[in-house]
Amino acid sequence: MSEAGYRVRVRRARLRGAREALGVPGAVIGAGMLGFGALAYEAGFNVLLAAACTAGIWALPGQLVLIEMHLAGAAGPLTVLAVMLTAVRFLPMSISLMPVVRGPGSTRTSIIVASQVLSMTSWAWTMKRTAEMPREERLAYFVGFAATCWAVGVAATVAGFYLAGGFTPLVRLGFVFLNPVYFVVLLVGEVRAGLAAVALVCGAIAGPLVHLVDPQWSVLLGGLAGGTIAYSIQRIMERGRG
Repeated sequence: MSEAGYRVRVRRARLRGAREALGVPGAVIGAGMLGFGALAYEAGFNVLLAAACTAGIWALPGQLVLIEMHLAGAAGPLTVLAVMLTAVRFLPMSISLMPVVRGPGSTRTSIIVASQVLSMTSWAWTMKRTAEMPREERLAYFVGFAATCWAVGVAATVAGFYLAGGFTPLVRLGFVFLNPVYFVVLLVGEVRAGLAAVALVCGAIAGPLVHLVDPQWSVLLGGLAGGTIAYSIQRIMERGRG
């Protein structure tokens, strides 16, 4: 393939990712960030700080933790640590996705930069869509999709901030929880491997149980417990088949 032809294909893949992000994924992300923008207004943030939270943290759980700890008067270093802990889940996501989207023209720098706009939605959607794409188009598609989602999220945060007065507390929380619900539905719909199905079931059971014991650490400990149990079950099943 000529250099010009390669660039055309990459550009088209990037635009295709952006177009698909402006569909249902962008609408769900926008709704969630509308809710966050309204919550940031109620917490006393200014619009620039609210937008910076979305642009810099780019994860609703971490953004909500930031607001909660701000309202509780927590120290700055503890707030930063708490937000960082909520982002631990992106490490396995990045490790699993980046080899998939890495192509012949990608560099380490481009991969690292692209990973900065990773989100739950872009991870699940890209893992689903790139399986049918040529390898040289995958990174461009991911960048187009993820960067568009990021831009929609920032814009929706600003809109939610200025529309805060029209939302009841219940509506604001409803917007916030649309994103994780959509992610779960998307993930469940794409389950093919036995390990993925077992992991979803174990996580769904472990999360609420751990929350009853320790709500503050339920996400981290529930994920660790559910994942460990799912891995153990899979190993036992493999040994039984062997």
